Amino acid sequence: MRSSAFGRLSVGMTEETTEETAEKLRRPRRALRVVRRILLSFVLVLALLVGWVYVSLNPGGDAPDPTTLGTNPELAAPDEQTIPTVHSADVVGWPEGKTPTAPDGFRVTRFAEGLEHPRWLYELPNGDVLASEAATIPREEDSVIMDFFRWLRRNDGSGGPSANRITLLRDTDGDGVADVRTKFLENLNQPFGMALVGNWLYVGNTNAVWRFPYRAGDTRIIAPGEKILDLPAGGYNNHWTRNIVTSPDGDKLYVTVGSGSNIGENGLQHETRRAAVLEINPDGSGERILASGIRNPNGLDFEPATGQLWSVVNERDLLGDDTAPDYLTRVRRGDFYGWPWSYWGQTDPRVEPQRPDLVAKAVTPDYSLGAHSAPLGLAFYDGTAFPEQYRGGAFIAEHGSWNRGYSVGYKVVYIPFRDGMPAGQPQDFLTGFKPDPTDTETYGRPVGVLTDRSGGLLVTDDAADIVWRVSAR
Repeated sequence: MRSSAFGRLSVGMTEETTEETAEKLRRPRRALRVVRRILLSFVLVLALLVGWVYVSLNPGGDAPDPTTLGTNPELAAPDEQTIPTVHSADVVGWPEGKTPTAPDGFRVTRFAEGLEHPRWLYELPNGDVLASEAATIPREEDSVIMDFFRWLRRNDGSGGPSANRITLLRDTDGDGVADVRTKFLENLNQPFGMALVGNWLYVGNTNAVWRFPYRAGDTRIIAPGEKILDLPAGGYNNHWTRNIVTSPDGDKLYVTVGSGSNIGENGLQHETRRAAVLEINPDGSGERILASGIRNPNGLDFEPATGQLWSVVNERDLLGDDTAPDYLTRVRRGDFYGWPWSYWGQTDPRVEPQRPDLVAKAVTPDYSLGAHSAPLGLAFYDGTAFPEQYRGGAFIAEHGSWNRGYSVGYKVVYIPFRDGMPAGQPQDFLTGFKPDPTDTETYGRPVGVLTDRSGGLLVTDDAADIVWRVSAR
C-alpha cells in the first residue's frame, strides 16, 4: 500500500512539476511578445512623428483655386489626413522701417507698438481705443502628442504668457499715432471682445462675461467688476476667444463661443453652449442660442444697410488643403450651420453617430473665404474717408493657415457688398505679413480690425505686438 500511495504521490508531483516547467518556458515567450509589441508600437509612433516632421518641413501644396471663394464656391473633395500637414508660421518680426502693404492711395503707420499679443479692438465714444491683450495658454491635460504638436507650432505667435489685460490707446493730436497708453483693466482671464452699454463696459473673458463701471474719459478702471454669465472654457487649438457685440438699440448682447474640439471627438456632451452665438440681456439674463453648429465664430458686426448681424467662422481641420472652407455669413435666429456633422451641405464621414436629419436642416454659409485662412476680424466700413469702392463692404483679417502646404491668409481682405449681400470676389487690402507663402517665415499675423471715428482702419498684429493704422492719403 505504501508503494501504491507513493506511486500516486510521485505521479502527482511529476504532473505538477511538468506544468510548472511548461509555465516557466512560456513566460519568456510571453515577455518576448510583449517586448515585440512595445517595440512595434514605438516604431509606428516614431514613423508617424518622422512622417509628420517631414511633411511639415516639405509641405508642398498649391495656391488655392479662386473658384473655391465667393458666394457659390466649388468644394474640393475631402482628403482625410493620417499625418496632418503642419506648415506653421515662424514669426521673425517686421524689419526696421517696413510695414504691411496697402493699395495705392493709402498710408500705413504704427498706431501703437510694444504691446503684448494684442488681439481685439474697441473704440469708446470719445475716440479712445481699447486693445485686449491675451494669448493661448497650454492646458495641463494635453497629451504628449499635443505637446509635440504645440512644439511644431512653437514660433507661430499664438502662445506665450498671457498679459490678461486691456490697454487704452489715445491719439491726442490726431496724427494717427497713440501718444497716451494706460493699463485700463488688469487681472482678467484671456480677455477678447469688449462692448459699452450705458455706463457699463462688457468684457468677454474666456470663461465668463464681466461688466465694469465706466465714465467717459476714464483711463483706468480699478472698481471691481460683476460677472454676469459663465461660459464654457478651454478648447481645441485656439478656441478660447469670446467676442461681444451689442444690438443697435443696446437691448441685447451677442457672444461667440467656439467649439471645444475639431469635430466633436471628445463627445458632444462637452459641446453644450458651444459652436454658437449666444444672445443675452445686458444683465446676463435671458440667455438663448441665436445660431448654432457654427464651429468657431469670432468677428461679429452689423451690416450698415440692413442692420443684419454677420460673423466670420473658422471651419474644421484635417480634411486636406482645400476643405472645408472658412466663411462669412449672416447670423439669424435659429440658424444651424451643420457642425460637426456637415459643412457646406457635405456630410463629414468622420463624425459618429451620423445625423442625416440635422444635415438636412443645415444652412449653407453665405460666402466662402477658402479653407484654413482663419478669418478672425470683421468690420463693415461705414466711414467716408476711404474711396467710394470701399464703403459699405466688409474688411476681414485672416490670421493665416497652419495646416495647409501653400500658406493662405496672413492678410486683410475687402469684400464688396451690394443690397446687404456680398457682391464680388475678395480683394487683397493689407498684405505683406507673409512675404513667401511657400516658406514658414512671417513678419506678423493680423487679427482684429476696426474702423475708427476718423475713417481709418486699425488692425491688430498679435505676432508682432503692433496695432497698424491704414489711412487714405
